[in-house]
Amino acid sequence: MPAPDTGKELLHPSLPARSQALVLGSYGLVAVAVLVDLVTGPGSTLSPVLACVPVLAGAGTRSPKVPVLAGFLAAAAAALLALANQQVPAAVQLATYTAVAAVTLASTANVLLVRSREHELLQVRTVAEAAQRALLRPVPTRAGALRIAVRYLAAAAEARIGGDLYEVLQTDYGTRILLGDVQGKGLAAVETAADVLGVFREAGRTEPDLARLAERLDAALAHRPTAERFVTAVLLGIPPATGPAEIVNCGHPPPLLRHPSRAVTALEPPDFAPPLALRALTGEPYRSRTFDLHRGDLLLLYTDGVAEARNAAGDFYPLAARLATNLTAPEPDALLVQLLADVQSWAADGLGDDAAVLALRRDA
Repeated sequence: MPAPDTGKELLHPSLPARSQALVLGSYGLVAVAVLVDLVTGPGSTLSPVLACVPVLAGAGTRSPKVPVLAGFLAAAAAALLALANQQVPAAVQLATYTAVAAVTLASTANVLLVRSREHELLQVRTVAEAAQRALLRPVPTRAGALRIAVRYLAAAAEARIGGDLYEVLQTDYGTRILLGDVQGKGLAAVETAADVLGVFREAGRTEPDLARLAERLDAALAHRPTAERFVTAVLLGIPPATGPAEIVNCGHPPPLLRHPSRAVTALEPPDFAPPLALRALTGEPYRSRTFDLHRGDLLLLYTDGVAEARNAAGDFYPLAARLATNLTAPEPDALLVQLLADVQSWAADGLGDDAAVLALRRDA
């Protein structure tokens, strides 16, 4: 948000440390020039350097009063130097005042422009956050015997919305979960994610067969007017009572199942299946596999923003190994806090892609 219009700061603590050092150095050079001007006598002047003061004062501020005040101070200093250097031609003195006035006006206009742009950016971010809340709704923390937690981490600090997606539904067939990653970035990826979630929220409650549900998602994407993007996804079905859970993997990294003994199993699909919107390339139906989800078992679903994070040596983040040894929290929410902190410390240059992670644990 724009800084309060107080006009109290000339050096702005909000600037990064290096920028502050540069601004302070520039002020120091101006002060040296003024001292040299006073020492060298009445026949010469360095007063034109005072035109730098409004520019330096405007660096980092969002108040137009700051460069205006700095301009008045610079003009007053130029007047004092003119009294000390009376042999300097009047044209030179006039040029100094003109330069100070022009630079003051330009610096003030720049501050107003930056403040306006930041206000527009704030509005855009507010809209993006509202769109994300509508697109990625909060998931329930409990669903029957399941404890569930989800986290979304943007690769860029400025980002508010992206192509990773997730949803948890309570249906007549049990708990249905979707986690996916849209190919590409930008608004087109967001639009594709919205389409996938819309179909899943409708068909997930009415389609009894999980593999058939994946085919309906694939068909909905493949028949879009601009079907240029695919989506890797994992669909999970957990029955309301006892019995095996079911999973359909559509070209997505395999979920990891951690047992109370801390042994970790990757739930690989029975056969390769293409991402959503690309099933026509193989013509084969999606196939599900079942697995046992016992009391105390923890299941982790994730996008490739986690699995493809690299350290300084270029090594991928060893998610399965870390889940078995380093990430010890038994609760899904605490585990995801540990996981994202560990991934961020591993990634030397930050995440290269957005990351969505969902963890669930079966209780009694």
